[in-house]
Amino acid sequence: MTGVRDDQELRSASRRLALQFALIILGLFVALGVVVYTVVAAGQAEAAKRVLEDASMVDSVHDAPRNLLVTVVMPQGRDSSPNMPDGLPDEAALQSVIANGGSVSGTVEAGGQRYLVETDLRRGKVVQIAYGLGEQQEELNRLVAALIISGLIATIAAAGIGLFLARRSIRPLADALALQRRFVADAGHELRTPLTLLSTRAQLLRRQVAGGAASEEDVRSGLDEIVDDSRALTEIVQDLLTAADPRQTAESEGVDLGEVTRAVARSAEPSAAERGLRVEVEAARDAVVTGAPVSLRRMVVALLDNALDHAVSRVLLSVTVSRDRVELTVQDDGPGFTAGMENRAFERFATARDAQPAGDRTRHYGLGLALVSEVVSRHGGTVTTANAAEGGAVVTVRLPRAD
Repeated sequence: MTGVRDDQELRSASRRLALQFALIILGLFVALGVVVYTVVAAGQAEAAKRVLEDASMVDSVHDAPRNLLVTVVMPQGRDSSPNMPDGLPDEAALQSVIANGGSVSGTVEAGGQRYLVETDLRRGKVVQIAYGLGEQQEELNRLVAALIISGLIATIAAAGIGLFLARRSIRPLADALALQRRFVADAGHELRTPLTLLSTRAQLLRRQVAGGAASEEDVRSGLDEIVDDSRALTEIVQDLLTAADPRQTAESEGVDLGEVTRAVARSAEPSAAERGLRVEVEAARDAVVTGAPVSLRRMVVALLDNALDHAVSRVLLSVTVSRDRVELTVQDDGPGFTAGMENRAFERFATARDAQPAGDRTRHYGLGLALVSEVVSRHGGTVTTANAAEGGAVVTVRLPRAD
């Protein structure tokens, strides 16, 4: 569930960053569009004024270019360009120039189109020239449409690129967070038993000393055991740090996996006996692999703990040697893996504890076999699970044999 929640948070954060990036691009594009529109509109207005200025000598309807509408008011009457739209000529401007002289400029709406109109007095005639702005307006409309379409395309592209970049940028942070959570879970799982044992030994020694029943040899032996446990804790923490950071590599050396297995089995025998279980070992000689001793010991401990948790009466650890590999098999006589668990046994927090009796209130974290898988992977090996034909679970680790 934690991994799913992390992925959901990652996707949500990526979408937020992508949306923000897209909005920034959209804002910049809108600002750019406003500037472009303003510049183009100003250029068109200037061009229309130049057209009217170029027509300053026109004082006859017959001399006017085809793109201009001309109205001439003379003492003998008025003459206008053919097909003059409703709204032209601008009578108010004509009357103003007739009465006061001078020149009047402005825009007029006529026939559903805007016209730039200039009215002035030329050689005793009042001349009004109108220049249609329809084509310019159509160009501006096409420019606006092009800006909107390109803006939408740019926004969508920015959102997609932003989502891709956001996921790539956030992924290291998410991996670091997952690594931190995994380390905490691993540390809790791995240190729980050694810390409990260390606390038990310290409390036992304190009671013996307080009761005056402890001899000097007992005290020395108890302190030696506490020191050994503390050293083991330090080694476990160091190995957890190495496993948690893929950039770190533990120093490798030749390790006899058979000897490690026998040592782990001997240390587990007292606690197994208290639960009515037997631990049996069949280990070949010269089962040497190359790796980190602490990691390999932790792997065997996790496998044995997992088997003891499920066994009914017996756990068998077998180490065999072939020409190029060493194989460790851990088998118990318990109920075996539940249906479908064979493929999920090495996932973090996966557990088959639902098959345990209701009275078993031991807290299980589902990390043991996941840690085994990581150790085996770092040592270039493989690990598989199966149910034995006679009942019980079988976990097999295969590691390259040292040259």
